[in-house]
Amino acid sequence: MPHPLDPDAVRRWCTAARTALEAARPDIDAINVFPVADGDTGTNLARTFTAAAAALPEQDGATASEAVRAMARGALLGACGNSGTILAQYLRGLALGLDPAQPPGDPGHLLAAALRRAAEAAYEAVAHPVEGTMLTVASAAATAAEESRDRPPALVADAACRGAAAALAATTEQLGVLAAAEVVDAGGTGLLAVLGALRQALGGAPLPDAPPDSGPARPSSPPDADVPAGAPAYEVMYLLETGAEEVAALRARLYPLGDSLVVGGGDGLWSIHVHVHDAGAAVEAALDAGRPRRIRVAHLGDGCGAPETAPRARRHEGAERGPAPRAVVAVVPGEGLAGLCTEAGAAVVPAAAADEPALLDALRAAGAGQAVLLPNDTELHAVAARAAAAAREAGIRTAVIPTRAAVQGLAALAVHAAELRFDEDVVAMTSAAGATRYGEVAVAARRSWTTAGVCQAGDVLGLVEGDVALIGDGIAEVADEVVDRMLAAGGELVTLVTGSEAPAGLGERLRERVRTRHLGVDTVVYEGRQHTSPLLVGVE
Repeated sequence: MPHPLDPDAVRRWCTAARTALEAARPDIDAINVFPVADGDTGTNLARTFTAAAAALPEQDGATASEAVRAMARGALLGACGNSGTILAQYLRGLALGLDPAQPPGDPGHLLAAALRRAAEAAYEAVAHPVEGTMLTVASAAATAAEESRDRPPALVADAACRGAAAALAATTEQLGVLAAAEVVDAGGTGLLAVLGALRQALGGAPLPDAPPDSGPARPSSPPDADVPAGAPAYEVMYLLETGAEEVAALRARLYPLGDSLVVGGGDGLWSIHVHVHDAGAAVEAALDAGRPRRIRVAHLGDGCGAPETAPRARRHEGAERGPAPRAVVAVVPGEGLAGLCTEAGAAVVPAAAADEPALLDALRAAGAGQAVLLPNDTELHAVAARAAAAAREAGIRTAVIPTRAAVQGLAALAVHAAELRFDEDVVAMTSAAGATRYGEVAVAARRSWTTAGVCQAGDVLGLVEGDVALIGDGIAEVADEVVDRMLAAGGELVTLVTGSEAPAGLGERLRERVRTRHLGVDTVVYEGRQHTSPLLVGVE
């Protein structure tokens, strides 16, 4: 029985598409040969759509457009890989096409227009669109839907599926790499599954297990995940908080660095995906453009879900190093942290004195031809970028790891290995820092507005990822809540850095709490003696 395109249909579609992508994931991974034969397109699409489904509003009052818009934002935040970023932008375009602010029209016309808007948004996200991909499938689906727009939504969706299936079958002859492997496009296969779920949610029949005449379901041999000689070696992804003009400038800067550049999002939040030779340059470009977060760097072929890092041996604890051909300069807020970083082989600059001349002097004084800079504070990113640029002019190859807190700097130092090639070391350190969520317990200096409400001077603030998450009276109680909230999202290692104003025994008390309440999670405690806050927390 046909159904209207309403919030209930969106929920049915969301459930059906998530199930379909998960079921098809192994087959889609198996035929993934473009743009890189790394066998993860099905996994990336499934993870991205799972993130979209998790963001679907629970309340009944949301319109279909609002529901899909929430899905699009969830997909943006959880996008994996090239295909996942394109899918997130496709959902955003679909939501915009369903916007009730647009002139009312026939439901079939509305769905056809939304599918066209989705295809256009997907094309716009890709810096260098290639035919024979999921973009081609999206466009063909929209064209077929427009040709049936006078019919009910279920039949419009059915026409879109038929158009997408025909376009998918033709992809084999449109791209040489697909023809050589005798497969259809992996991303297009995933998009067809999503459209088939939409048809099913609107009352149509589900897609057959394999679309007719779509070509072989699997390549004659598994994809070769090795990166071809001369091809970009790294996949870099991050979220970026900035404006549209800054993103346009970032596109122009990233384009010459590699390929597979996809930029999705809007309204101040963007998802950036690119394949590059120099991962550090791609991350530094983000520092100039806005506020990057959730940075993920992986060797191509390793997959989106597991950023590459070196083994997590904790090198802070007095490890001896010989003369280093590569220097690390870290900004630190306390004497204990300074000693910790020095023992790990880094040159330190006190946070209170961290300006451009001081950072440049530290880079020069290190006497190495290569250097890595850890600002450990969002406010110092621009200063660090300028100091790094000046160091490069002086002949020092320098990379900035965009650490936003001292615990991220510790995580980066833990995997630093000067014996690695410079790019590999930067990738490992960036990935380790990006995989570390950070929190803090601080005392309010004055009455002010926060994201958790109004605080008074002397109130204890619990911060997670830089935002005030709770306001309390006692340092120990707020510390308990901050650690619990951060571990609610999972974690394997908790790093606690106690400040000069921390209550006696706070670190050990929290270590015992983690041991009893969060099984399988390790905890390390350091006496940082920082004056800025009683406690810093990192969760890896």
